[in-house]
Amino acid sequence: MGMEAEAARLKAIPATTRHETSADAGQYTGNRLPEAFERLFIAEYPRVVAIANRVLANQHEAEEVAQEVFLSFHRSHDPLAPYARPWLYRAASHSALNVLRGNRRRQVREVANALPANSSDADPEDIVERKEQRSLVREAMRRLPTKSASVLALRYSGLSYAEVAGTMGVSVGQVGTLLRRAEARLRTEVTNATP
Repeated sequence: MGMEAEAARLKAIPATTRHETSADAGQYTGNRLPEAFERLFIAEYPRVVAIANRVLANQHEAEEVAQEVFLSFHRSHDPLAPYARPWLYRAASHSALNVLRGNRRRQVREVANALPANSSDADPEDIVERKEQRSLVREAMRRLPTKSASVLALRYSGLSYAEVAGTMGVSVGQVGTLLRRAEARLRTEVTNATP
């Protein structure tokens, strides 16, 4: 096939489905902006993993959640969309909570992460007590409404009030109220679960 025939064939294919980069397709390859998505991924991957890890307390599972979140975003959204960061944070929080709720291996994660780095000096009773407390908190998080669990996971993952607000689609002024209510619900859940 000659160059002119190939050019005519490419013009007949919509720009968003071409696999080649061309002048009329901009930077699209397929139906994506690979450079923009790569920049988004590089910039936000650590925070998405941190949000998931805050909920799951397992780095490996948090990375899996982050990969699924980015894959889902890549399939359906424009990486230059103004809602990209909040969408990723919210999806990370929700996905991690879903993993937590459905994960029967929670006890293995807690045992793996419960020992402090300097465990030879730690009191075994303190270690067991912290492990039980973490277990109670995670179990209580699982029982909280999604919005409450999400605001706690996002804020205690290090996001600012503004970032939590953008992620959850609420005003910055509402974050403090949501956070206080979620903390109260969490305290109630932990207290009710304590024998």
